[in-house]
Amino acid sequence: MSDEEVGRTELVQHEIDTGDARPIKCRPRRLPLARQQACDEAVTKMLQADIIEPSDSPWAAAVVMVPKKASGWRLCSDYRPLNSVTKKDSYPLPRIDESLDLVSGSSWFSSLDLRSGYYQVPLAPEARTKTAFCTGRGLWQFKVLCFGLCNAPATFARLMDKVLAGVPRQQCLVYLDDILVHGSSFEAALGSLRLVLTRIRTVGLKLHPDKCHFMQREVFFLGHKVGGEGIGTMKEKVQAVTDWPTPTTQKQLKSFLGLASYYRRFVRGFACTAAPLFQLMQKDRDY
Repeated sequence: MSDEEVGRTELVQHEIDTGDARPIKCRPRRLPLARQQACDEAVTKMLQADIIEPSDSPWAAAVVMVPKKASGWRLCSDYRPLNSVTKKDSYPLPRIDESLDLVSGSSWFSSLDLRSGYYQVPLAPEARTKTAFCTGRGLWQFKVLCFGLCNAPATFARLMDKVLAGVPRQQCLVYLDDILVHGSSFEAALGSLRLVLTRIRTVGLKLHPDKCHFMQREVFFLGHKVGGEGIGTMKEKVQAVTDWPTPTTQKQLKSFLGLASYYRRFVRGFACTAAPLFQLMQKDRDY
C-alpha cells in the first residue's frame, strides 16, 4: 500500500458525533508474538500511506488481529465502545434486490471496485482523536474513514450518491465501493462507463484495476452472476450453503439463515420452507 495507490476525495468527510459523552479509554489487549509483529507491520504501512498518525487523544480503542482469507493478519480496532455513544446516521443503503432488478434488459456490463474505498474518505479534524487505538508501539489515530465505525457505510453511501448524482440507476448501480455500469447496447454501456469514470476521477477517487472488469457480457456483482440472460447465483456461495454444518445454537442458526436468505429469490417458497427455522430464533423458544 502506498499513498499513490489510494485516492483522497474532498467531496465529503466523516464526522463522529458523540454529543456530551466522555472519552472512552480501553486497555490494550495482549497479542501473541506473531500477531504483535503483524500489528507493527500494519502500523508501519498505514503510516507510510498517510492513513494514520501519532495521537495524544484521551480516547483509546483496543485492537484485534483478524486472519485474512488467504494468509496473514489484518489490524482491526474494536470501536464498539465508541459506537455505543455515537449518534447514528440514518442515511440509507440501496436495497440489493431492487438494484439487481434494474439490470433487466442490459447486455453489456462493467464492474468497478474502488481501491481501499473507506481510506479515500477523510475524517473531519475533530473526529480523528475519537478513532485513536493503542498498540505495543503507542497510540495512533486515523486520518481517514476506517472499518468498524457505525456510521461508515452511511457516509460512504452518501459520497457515492453525490459522485453519481444525475446518473440513472438504469445505467449505473452502486453499493458502497462496488459499482456496476450497464447498458442494452455496447455504445450505450460504453458511454455510461466513460461518464462514471470521469466522475470518479474528478472527485479524486481511485479504482483497483485488478478488480475491475470492463465491457463484459457477464460479471459478478454483490455475490451474483449478472448477464444478458438475467441474474444467477455463484457456485461457491451455493456450495457454502450446501456444506454448512447443522446449526446447534441460535447464533449458528442466525448465521446460516443470513447466508441462505441472500439467495432467497432463487428458491421457490423460501419463506414457507424456512419458517420453522425462523421460529426457532424467537427468544421464548427452546432450540
